[in-house]
Amino acid sequence: MHLFADDAAREAKLDPLASLARGDNAGDDAAELAAFRTLYTDELDRRHLASAEASLAALHAINSAHLSPERQISYDAFAWEKRDEIAFLTPDMRALTAVRPFNHFEGLHSTFPVMMSANGIMPYATAQDYERALALDAAFPQVLGNATARFRQGLASGVVEPQLTVRDMIAQIDALLALGVEGSPFYSPIRAMPASIPPATRERLAQDYAATISGAINPAYRALRDFLSQDYLPAARGSVGLAGMRGGDTLYRRLIEHETTLPLSPQEIHRLGLSEVARIQAEMEGVKAEMGFTGPLRAFSDHIRHDPQYHPHSAGQLARGYAAIGRAVDAQIPRFFAQTPKTPMLIAPYPAYRARYEAGASYDPGTYDGADTRPGVFHYNTYDLPSRFLTGMTTLYLHEGKPGHHFQISLTQEDASLPDFQRYGGNNAYVEGWALYAETLGYDMGLYRDPGQHWGTLDDEMLRAMRLVVDTGIHTEGWSRDQAIAYMLANSGIGRSDATAEVERYIADPAQGLSYKIGALTIQRLRAKAQGALGARFDIRAFHAAVLGSGALPLPVLEAKINAWIAAQQAR
Repeated sequence: MHLFADDAAREAKLDPLASLARGDNAGDDAAELAAFRTLYTDELDRRHLASAEASLAALHAINSAHLSPERQISYDAFAWEKRDEIAFLTPDMRALTAVRPFNHFEGLHSTFPVMMSANGIMPYATAQDYERALALDAAFPQVLGNATARFRQGLASGVVEPQLTVRDMIAQIDALLALGVEGSPFYSPIRAMPASIPPATRERLAQDYAATISGAINPAYRALRDFLSQDYLPAARGSVGLAGMRGGDTLYRRLIEHETTLPLSPQEIHRLGLSEVARIQAEMEGVKAEMGFTGPLRAFSDHIRHDPQYHPHSAGQLARGYAAIGRAVDAQIPRFFAQTPKTPMLIAPYPAYRARYEAGASYDPGTYDGADTRPGVFHYNTYDLPSRFLTGMTTLYLHEGKPGHHFQISLTQEDASLPDFQRYGGNNAYVEGWALYAETLGYDMGLYRDPGQHWGTLDDEMLRAMRLVVDTGIHTEGWSRDQAIAYMLANSGIGRSDATAEVERYIADPAQGLSYKIGALTIQRLRAKAQGALGARFDIRAFHAAVLGSGALPLPVLEAKINAWIAAQQAR
């Protein structure tokens, strides 16, 4: 449909970094730079709102009854997405969100250096590539200035970040500045410059990059740090939950619907979490007995947490372990998937400057166009090795790597028949729900016959169940940071470093943690429904193709699609 293409074209002009992340390197550099300079401004928000309203009006002018089944799915998903966008761009909502442009968990102050590094989203093959990247680098101080202006608006209105996230942002900036010029991720493309670039050009680019970092980027970071520490931190709120912020209750309910795609209340989510925690604890009791431990479950969690045999002794041990898990999963994939991504996937540790602030593992998407391929990357964490768990390696790989995020994201990006918003967009309930569902495939693959790895997947599932309790506890029940950490330590084998990082993540990114369990439970329920309806005719590979075949759908749209798929299978 032309509507989707028109919307994608408008949105690409408003979001240059998203275009770069998709590998779209053929745009207008001047327009890209101009759009980049408007990040964190009212002007950009007005443009986004006008674009979303125009697209929704055009969609409503279409008679959806005349569409094919595939385009009907697109119609419904697009309508949900635009309504969600508009809801966050209203003046009342922007007054609660725009004035808090970033925190320690997400924001360009920490992600832009990664994007512009040698292994980031930019191509660094020619001198022109380097010039293009340098222009964005040179404009970045203005973006940081725009964000600072937004923070000042929040100071004036009384809508501010918690002191905790401000202190963490200051620490992130300190860590980046400590790298100096040649150690900076912004300088890393110079260290990896291809030999095909002439020596004189190489020398000039090296000087230009160093001058931009020392004369513009690092001073901008120092100015942001000074503002955060001297002006913002003293006015930041002591409470960590949204309930302690003006308008926080309204914002949290809106965030729940945004993250889960469902109109759920905090109270019902809290109750669901408590129920799931109890169910998983019962299964943990069985694994504990299988591993020969006779004490209470909490004592066994402490045993796993402190016994060196369950923790890596070197980064190399993690590297070898993840490589072996990758081979075992690859051997099982044909049983469960008829189609696999063309985009390759690397297994690598986090860069040192990121590791302290990251969870145990994550996935960075790649791109695939048949010629210029950037692989996806499964990152694992080697910071504070005694706090990492060998028992959780299989479930982490299934979630972040294959067949979790790597399959879902790569298969969608590679499907040129889908509109761009389905190929490159998404919602957390589907994206994270699929990844958590992918963890459960380890049972079918036989990967959890080892009781240690079985414990590990239950412990990770417990993490997602506890998120339902802790996130709502923090943002509606008045829980403190320490209370939330204590709950997680008491109900699982999670290490203190991970528990602390998780809780601080929920504080910084409210409701996002709810999406995993809500999405996974939905996919599991739909699979059980399909198996019950189809019996011996149920094909797990066909079910997975149906779930993955339309991009990251809002859960109500996904459910309607699977219901139609079941009916079609029954009619055969």
